[in-house]
Amino acid sequence: MRIGLDGLPLSEPKTGVGHYTFELARALAIAAPPDEFELISPRPFWPASAGEESLPPNLHLVEAQAGLLNRRWFLFGLPRYIRQQRLALFHGTNYEAPLRKVCPTVLTIHDLSLLLLPETHEAARVRRARRRFPLMCRAATLIVTPTESVRREVCAHLSIESNRVVAVPEAARSVFRPVDATEAQATRRRLGIEEDFLLFVGTLEPRKNLPTLLRAFREALAQTKTPLQLVIAGKKGWLTEDLFAQAGAAGLAGRVVFTGYLPDEDLRSLYSSCRAFVYPSLSEGFGLPPLEAMACGAACVVSRLPSITEVVGDAALTVAPEDEKELARAVVSLLNDENLRRRVADAGKLRAALFSWERTARLMREVYDEAFAIDVRKGLRLFLKKGR
Repeated sequence: MRIGLDGLPLSEPKTGVGHYTFELARALAIAAPPDEFELISPRPFWPASAGEESLPPNLHLVEAQAGLLNRRWFLFGLPRYIRQQRLALFHGTNYEAPLRKVCPTVLTIHDLSLLLLPETHEAARVRRARRRFPLMCRAATLIVTPTESVRREVCAHLSIESNRVVAVPEAARSVFRPVDATEAQATRRRLGIEEDFLLFVGTLEPRKNLPTLLRAFREALAQTKTPLQLVIAGKKGWLTEDLFAQAGAAGLAGRVVFTGYLPDEDLRSLYSSCRAFVYPSLSEGFGLPPLEAMACGAACVVSRLPSITEVVGDAALTVAPEDEKELARAVVSLLNDENLRRRVADAGKLRAALFSWERTARLMREVYDEAFAIDVRKGLRLFLKKGR
């Protein structure tokens, strides 16, 4: 059986969706050696995708050459490729799937922030989402979300039958584990980071609520004698000018470090040695960075959002995302109470261990099998109808 997955998220440096796509494909291939899996992209893959640790022999990166059809990939180019290669199923891992019915399809919708919090996204992306989300959902055989909370939102806001939407959790990548003090110290020195620091990881964009984090950090500095830094790791998104200006304002100058996009090995060292990991996002479908941080032994403070609390359980301190004073109090409590910080960190490691890409792949394969069965049942009904 040949199964295709959307490789477009791997045509640029990997962030959340790119990691999801790659790890899922690899775990699926490892779990099912007799089957062939393809990550298919009409654009070249980002070099690091091909240079990852060895791919399973049944997982292939395919740069499809569809010529002019690449311009409307999901409408023309991808359906043609699926027909030519006789793929048994296609999984759109990033909100997009073939708009023409050529095989059973599974569609992942990571979150609905484009529809529910449009002000935190670029207007062009919001317009595209409003136009295409309903089309993609109608075209897909089954829809996957990373959490039950997002599954409920998809059913409610897109009017999708509940039996067509399945929640399949994600997981932290295996690289994220505690590292020794020597490795962590070497990374910090290279990046210009002091011993006592708070950490945020994610793309710099309005949805991540970083202005609130900066205000809370200023509050925390005023309430503790610890000479803290705030380290913000992630690539620039959009509307970052005011963020950088706020970080350079009085009271924060020299205390905030923007590292830019970092490889996993550097992130692992920072997760393992931060005084606390702080994630005040306004909207998430799953929230991989808190899970990565917990896997590395960090004590976490996260937004009290249904999707995030579903993932972290009771293993993190939770705060109202736009309440800077509550966020500051939670951070200071971890700084001032080492026993509390240790309890939260230990609970986080146990919680993170409940998630694995092997489990994700097993659950996703069950979704694929159900999509096959639905397609067979539809074909049988059509055959019987014609026979009458």
